[in-house]
Amino acid sequence: MLVRLLYASRAVDTSPDAIEAILSQSRQHNPTCGITGVLCYGGGVFLQAIEGGRSAVSALYGHIQKDPRHKDVELLHFEEIQERRFGGWTMGQVNLTRINHSILLKYSEKPELDPYSVSGRVSFALLEELMATASIIGRA
Repeated sequence: MLVRLLYASRAVDTSPDAIEAILSQSRQHNPTCGITGVLCYGGGVFLQAIEGGRSAVSALYGHIQKDPRHKDVELLHFEEIQERRFGGWTMGQVNLTRINHSILLKYSEKPELDPYSVSGRVSFALLEELMATASIIGRA
């Protein structure tokens, strides 16, 4: 059974090296677990969608909740799915400092990433738009 989980968290260390380490670890670990997804990062905030088998996604989310690199981990949305939406990425990346701020403003009160203040469905719609506008990089 495939599921999709969407969560938000805040970075403890906002340095580019720390963010790259998280992405690198995801790209190394996720293929063996059948996990795909996308990570948005901006202003110290992560928005991540992870897809895969229910047990694998649950285990990864449990690990993220305990990961000292994340704080304020909050589940935004969880659903059973028929097919993957982010299947082409072991962990795609969106650097929000490099996208048109009107995309962020379309889904929130201000042109900044704040998944804590919108619904999970709105956050997922943002991810879908970022994918449609080719803003997701890091195909692996």
